[in-house]
Amino acid sequence: MTMTVPGRADLADDGWEPADEDLAILRLLAEGFTTDVIAARVGLSERTVRRRLRQCADELGLDSSIEVVVHAVRRGVI
Repeated sequence: MTMTVPGRADLADDGWEPADEDLAILRLLAEGFTTDVIAARVGLSERTVRRRLRQCADELGLDSSIEVVVHAVRRGVI
């Protein structure tokens, strides 16, 4: 899904297509859950949740998982 945000063409053109599992993690993080709670809810280890968040951040050139959540909200994917 590509979303154009006025003045933010970079969001529409970044090519980021998060996996369904990553979206679930990001949604829970956006709701304020900690990585241990997220891990239990999605059936992964906490280490895997942290790794997936780091991979998303790296893919987008961002510094933190919170920045990934903000990016996902701006893109309209969560």
